[in-house]
Amino acid sequence: MITFLVCIAVLILGYFIYGNYVEKQFGIDVNRKTPAITKQDGVDYVPLKLGKIFLIQFLNIAGLGPIFGAIAGALWGPVAFLWIVFGCIFGGVVHDYFSGMLSIRHGGDSIPEIVGKYLGGGVRQFMRVFAVVLLILVGVVFVKGPATILQELTGVNVSILIGAIFVYYLLATMIPIDKLIGKVYPLFGASLLIMAIGLFGGLLFQGYTIPELTISNFVNMHSSPDKYPVFPLVFITIACGAISGFHSTQSPLMARCISNEKDGKKVFIGAMITEGIVAMIWAAVAMAFFGGVKQLGETMAIEGHNAAWVVNIICNTMLGKVGGILAIFGVVAAPITSGDTAFRSARLTVADAFNFNQTKLAKRLVITVPIFLIALILTRVDFAIIWRYFGWSNQMLATVVLWAAAVYMKQQGKKSLFILIPAAFMTVVVVTYILVAPEGFQLPYVLSCIIGVVIALTLSVWFLMAKNVSELSLKTK
Repeated sequence: MITFLVCIAVLILGYFIYGNYVEKQFGIDVNRKTPAITKQDGVDYVPLKLGKIFLIQFLNIAGLGPIFGAIAGALWGPVAFLWIVFGCIFGGVVHDYFSGMLSIRHGGDSIPEIVGKYLGGGVRQFMRVFAVVLLILVGVVFVKGPATILQELTGVNVSILIGAIFVYYLLATMIPIDKLIGKVYPLFGASLLIMAIGLFGGLLFQGYTIPELTISNFVNMHSSPDKYPVFPLVFITIACGAISGFHSTQSPLMARCISNEKDGKKVFIGAMITEGIVAMIWAAVAMAFFGGVKQLGETMAIEGHNAAWVVNIICNTMLGKVGGILAIFGVVAAPITSGDTAFRSARLTVADAFNFNQTKLAKRLVITVPIFLIALILTRVDFAIIWRYFGWSNQMLATVVLWAAAVYMKQQGKKSLFILIPAAFMTVVVVTYILVAPEGFQLPYVLSCIIGVVIALTLSVWFLMAKNVSELSLKTK
């Protein structure tokens, strides 16, 4: 319990201490007009109240990630706590803040356009395709995830539930952001926060024992440690709650609704830290509820590693029937409110790439319909396969965004080491993972790690030795 409480406290302090540092290094301008003011169109560029913006950003980035990812990450034991804390503060905070604030500084542009400005036209073209593919994968994941949970609760055929969720997604993708998303998110946000607070209280007052991070426990506690090493698997498994590239696709949505740059810290850093706390709670609950990490692994193996089942039984047991209903509502609402904005972000990313005005409904339909047809086809693919490729793609996107942010800071003549370090670290993570993973090249573990480190060091030296920013980017338009 001590480790858990200390980690929660460190996350909160991270918001005030490191959050202030990141904001100071970026250099906000409270007098600078934001895109919500200068490009207001009543559809995507709409000034919203700070409270609504925070809840929308929080729900956009949360989804199943800090719940399912934290439960899966708990299989490695208390070492997962360290990644959530340090990944969230030194990786997630930097990533989310810069992806949001750079979008504000560049007229609300989508992340591929921002990355292209600092890493070159070649990277821009790659990122346009990569981001849209990732967003569609997210939408599919966040259709099947909540549909599975709802099927557990209602017994309704999962195909019917998927269809119903897709209808909502279609509406949310095209309707002005303040007409649907801006109205329902406060309710969804409240349910998710009530769930987290309820579980936190259950951990404190219901006699559960959370494993401590001691010298003896500072090991890989996975049932198959040789097959599932802590590095890099934990860093891919726990993304939301630590650092997640998906967040950078969502931040521009709220960058188009923020009326003053001073609110950037509250929205982007505040939502990231809140998500980290939610991930900490779920990781701790997963380790404690079944009697320990070993028992969690044994139970999940029996249940086919069905995280939805874990969520269902934990919420109903710890929170009672009423609390369980609210909690499950929160767990269902969270992924749905990420799925809808994933498809919305995909529409805007395509529109930005082709400079295709989205003010009229007919023009929004031209982009939206093909996206949804592709997503419907992907729902027939095995969920586990989708999730594994999403996990690596997600962290790959985060890595690219961090490098772009580092180049931006160097261009501005400001400190960039605090971005370079997480960018290099995540480079090692994504390179090692794709080389060693079953869905990757399946190379030997040690060789994969060495290649990952060499590539990260090479990029870091290139970055530090570059005399001017133009040397760091591909010059194609």
